Amino acid sequence: MAIDDDRIGQVFLAADEIGARIRELGAELACDYDGAEPVLVGTLKACMPFICDLSRAVPVHHALDFVELVQYSGHGEGQSEGVRFLKDLDAEITGRDVVIVDEVIDTGLTMNYLVRSLQLHRPRTLQVATLFDRPYRRLVDDLPVRYTGFTIPDEFFVGFGFDLDGRYRNLPDLRLVRAAA
Repeated sequence: MAIDDDRIGQVFLAADEIGARIRELGAELACDYDGAEPVLVGTLKACMPFICDLSRAVPVHHALDFVELVQYSGHGEGQSEGVRFLKDLDAEITGRDVVIVDEVIDTGLTMNYLVRSLQLHRPRTLQVATLFDRPYRRLVDDLPVRYTGFTIPDEFFVGFGFDLDGRYRNLPDLRLVRAAA
């Protein structure tokens, strides 16, 4: 794919590095859920490249489901910031092994909301898989992050799920975005 945007910089993680790590995560999941049939719950939209590749890399039977969350900020006095569902689960997860699949975890506030919401369904187990993690930005201490692909710096990226103005999520590499001049 030709990139005609001078804001898109150098490759930070190449597609083959990302693919190799996803295959390793798939093997870990297969080992942990051998004999079980977990539900991989993706957080739309950014997780799509990761969850598709991860699903193919997990050689045990598993289900896929998706949620979509949006952060909002209140306007006016007395209104607060928060998170709400745009799309909830389609499948029942009570008594099931659930792995939330997300592209990146930063502060953990949105993931914390999702974990607490899904725990209300009483899954048998609930873990988190993230391809990219920024633990140094975490504001929540007790997230069940079991599977991590890469710890990345506090930079602005595009590709492999990250977008810039709604574009470039489909780039196979993770690329740095250049600062505006």
